[in-house]
Amino acid sequence: MIFQDNVIKEYLKNVYFVTGTPCGGKTTISRELAKRHNLLVYDIDEQFANHKKISNSVFQPSMNKVFKDADEFFGRTVEEYKKWLIDNTREQLDFVLLDLIRLSQNQIVLCDCHLTVEEAEKFTEPSRIVFLIKEPSNLVDDYCNRPDHQGFSDFINSTSDTEKAKAICNETLKSLNEKRCNDIKESDYYWIERTPKSTVDETVGKVERHFGFAKNDFSMDALEIKK
Repeated sequence: MIFQDNVIKEYLKNVYFVTGTPCGGKTTISRELAKRHNLLVYDIDEQFANHKKISNSVFQPSMNKVFKDADEFFGRTVEEYKKWLIDNTREQLDFVLLDLIRLSQNQIVLCDCHLTVEEAEKFTEPSRIVFLIKEPSNLVDDYCNRPDHQGFSDFINSTSDTEKAKAICNETLKSLNEKRCNDIKESDYYWIERTPKSTVDETVGKVERHFGFAKNDFSMDALEIKK
């Protein structure tokens, strides 16, 4: 069954999307917003294992692809790796949308995700989405240095040639996200680029103003639940 865009938007009208490119600050900003305003955060990366359990290898082959070790995982070509990442995200999206519809019926939900500009046009309005982006270079080192990505760090460092694995991963992520960054910057959507001078407070303030969240006087009653 294919739902028209206006139907999806109607059922997601209580969802605010914090999206963008890797290491743009999506997780940090969405969690700080949730803490300040007592909101639910839905992180699609955290939900992947749950979605995989109820997926089907026929309909979601990329989600169910098994690699014998890190060498096989990072031993693919850049194009193979990139296609697998794109297909994984696309296959999981059906599960994500159904979760969001269910969770947001009577509450505001902040979704930490990886939407493209094209997907944003289908699922939400410009006032309910922000793109947080970062220039896509040396993303692997950024990932490995984050406490919440220690599993990825351990996995890539278990390869027989770690430097080669990191180079392939970096090239894949750069290739995947250069166009996304350009598409976001050329769109009419609100975006914030992370720089060495960026601060959490400054970025959260910008997102709060864009979403219409009152920084110092906010409660669930103050934000209209759209029914």
